[in-house]
Amino acid sequence: MTDFPVAGLLDWYQINKRSMPWRQTSDPYKIWISEIMLQQTQVATVIPYYERFLDKFPVVDELAAAPQQTVLKMWEGLGYYSRARNMHKAAQEVVAKYDSRFPGTYKELLNLKGIGPYTAAAVSSIAFDRHRAVVDGNVIRVLSRFFGIRDDVRRSAVKNEIQSIADSIIPENNPGDFNQAVMELGAIVCTPTNPECESCPLSVDCTAYKSAETDSIPYKSPRKKIPHHTIGVGLVTNGSGDLLIALRPDDAMLGGLWEFPGGKKETSESIEETVERELNEELGVTVEVGEKFMDLKHAYSHFKITLHAYWCTISDGVPKPKSSNEIRWVSLEEIDEYPFPKANKVLINKLLELPDRDSNGTL
Repeated sequence: MTDFPVAGLLDWYQINKRSMPWRQTSDPYKIWISEIMLQQTQVATVIPYYERFLDKFPVVDELAAAPQQTVLKMWEGLGYYSRARNMHKAAQEVVAKYDSRFPGTYKELLNLKGIGPYTAAAVSSIAFDRHRAVVDGNVIRVLSRFFGIRDDVRRSAVKNEIQSIADSIIPENNPGDFNQAVMELGAIVCTPTNPECESCPLSVDCTAYKSAETDSIPYKSPRKKIPHHTIGVGLVTNGSGDLLIALRPDDAMLGGLWEFPGGKKETSESIEETVERELNEELGVTVEVGEKFMDLKHAYSHFKITLHAYWCTISDGVPKPKSSNEIRWVSLEEIDEYPFPKANKVLINKLLELPDRDSNGTL
């Protein structure tokens, strides 16, 4: 196996690393927050969330003591809400089991809620100088190109091979800087398309560069087609002009967030019939579906939706939380106090732009 130029990469990193707030601290709590937020999320998106989150919860005790709804509200818009719920639980574990001091070993970190091998390796190496290699998409790209790994990197066996290589080349000294250097190189030089090989500290010995295969390495098999769902939701109003919202169960997707009631369209029904059926199933009421408020498209990690929102009024029954943890009537003035998924936030922002409405929610 070609020797990996560790010293050259570390020298490059010290000169070229980007300034990021989590690189200005050795506090494992703050490093952990950044690592959770950065998963599948761009740095530019994370920075303002990171700063606001730490302003609100500067130490692990304050995060642990906060209500889950407050945590989710601070996370709102960042996506992957199970991470926020798990992070909240992990903070409570750190306070209860470790006297508010973050554990420093890889194995101890793995025992915390929501922390897997990547995060445990990142936090233990960066905050505690533990000899643990991280492997994310950037690392996979850098190492597969350097060592000429042409197999499908979506396969578990190939990922395990790359993990073994990373474990074998990580230095005893400065393991945290090394991990960050490989990821940084993948983020700003060894990019998925048009890598800047001429300025790369690894290019002299890089297999993909020397064989002109940077376009084909790493190889990823095609993803499965992403499913699409048509969703109908009801903007249910009462005589006071309040809106009915429902709290999703913690164990559901987007758990702990509030939403406007509704669900997936079935093949044999119109979207208006979807709204009627879903509100009956979720709330135990009969509704009159009025005018359409708006349509919107939204993409989640594993599927896409087109959401159709309709004004609704209850014609029979008293709403009950049949499939949610709780329901509430809220005014537009107070609705922004509640954490919502991004698609519902689009609806809310549009609602807040409306002129005064009558008690039926119509213009």
